[in-house]
Amino acid sequence: MRTKFYTLLGTLAIAGLSLVPIGAKAQETIQYYRPNDQRGINVFETSKNDTVKFTGLKVKVGGNFELTFQALGQSNTAIAQTKTGYTGNINSLIPLTHAFQLPMANLNVDVQLADGVRMNLTQYLASRHHEDTWVKGGYIQFDKLTFLHSDLVDNIMKSVTIRIGQSDVDYGDQHYRRSDGGSTIFNPFIENYVMDEFSTELGAQFYYFNKSGFFLMGGLTDGLLSETVVASSKVDAVTGQPLKYDPAILGKVGFDKQLNKDFRVRLTGSVYTVNSDYSNTLLGGDRTGSHYYNILENQAIASGTTLNDAVDYSPFSGRVNPGFSNEIHAFMGNLFLKYKGLEFFGTAENITGRGAAEAGDRWATQFAGDLIYRFPENTQNFWLGVRYNTLKADILGTGDVTVNRTAGSFGWFLTKNIMMKAEYVSQEYLDYPNTNILNGGKFHGVMLEASIGF
Repeated sequence: MRTKFYTLLGTLAIAGLSLVPIGAKAQETIQYYRPNDQRGINVFETSKNDTVKFTGLKVKVGGNFELTFQALGQSNTAIAQTKTGYTGNINSLIPLTHAFQLPMANLNVDVQLADGVRMNLTQYLASRHHEDTWVKGGYIQFDKLTFLHSDLVDNIMKSVTIRIGQSDVDYGDQHYRRSDGGSTIFNPFIENYVMDEFSTELGAQFYYFNKSGFFLMGGLTDGLLSETVVASSKVDAVTGQPLKYDPAILGKVGFDKQLNKDFRVRLTGSVYTVNSDYSNTLLGGDRTGSHYYNILENQAIASGTTLNDAVDYSPFSGRVNPGFSNEIHAFMGNLFLKYKGLEFFGTAENITGRGAAEAGDRWATQFAGDLIYRFPENTQNFWLGVRYNTLKADILGTGDVTVNRTAGSFGWFLTKNIMMKAEYVSQEYLDYPNTNILNGGKFHGVMLEASIGF
């Protein structure tokens, strides 16, 4: 990891690029940019405010690092079962202890290529899901097109942003507040939603911003986390034909306005839809993993060995993925209200979809609400928060189930780059059959996390 990092810095230096020093002016050198520190909280789409003067090609190297301590207890009521080839009761739970998790880290490279033209490259240096270095994605963002030398285009671009590349799918607003590997500084809690809507896909997203606060987004992606040019060998149970690689269509309409110095309102509605896909990962595209480790899992299921095997085979513990890998139609509404230090962020979501072998659609609905109070008024570097998140879904082979999570948090920004937070979480699984390891499943306890972003 360290070698790759210094190799990157050396490559940039040899190329004759101007590295931006880490300091007060570092963030101000990149245009139309969301800071990786406290200033990026409650920032959604990047602003069209032209506040940074372009002075030439600039490179900003930044990072995110997190360290988490887990103290969780768990239980279930599933009946004991054995399975050929596996050791012991496959519905017994992994014994847990109170200890530190694997630290995660991201490397962020932002480049000001031209006036109003910015590039981003993000790498996961280490994460729960992939312990070695992986490229998350990269994109180019156009807020100006001055190289076309057109006054008409320049006027249009005062209200338009274009993003092209392998980037976060802008479905809903929750992905702006979630933890992403080492980047946890925007999330007032430790984990993301029970059903985590996040993926990086290759495509383009087009934004129109009106001074009234109204905005629109339309986009088109390939619907895949991992691209391939190989034709699918899977057969669609509905059509009887090999799966197609249809593009995914996404859109968002919203209103975001600071009504006065104390009160901000944001309301958005989003859609993501694809009719046929080889392996869609909108609900499972996180390559870093959950921040609750080894919850309600049995080690022998994957390892075929004893429960004392320390391999972390399931990186998404505590989450539920309905498995809509072939066809998915997703709709999300979000409401964000902020009055002085008091914030509310709400989510309502409905999804239908299916896998390739299924003849009919299944469904999932999710609701969540965060209530956060940041204080004192002038710095807002402390906060208290509570979240309620509930998911109801039709799971293939299981039926209709419900998962409820309640979490409370307390946090402190020591500086704009350094954050500490504590969380108490309680989660329960309802309506799972007694042969399922999640039957009567519960976990609760305390999480502590330190995070750095720059």
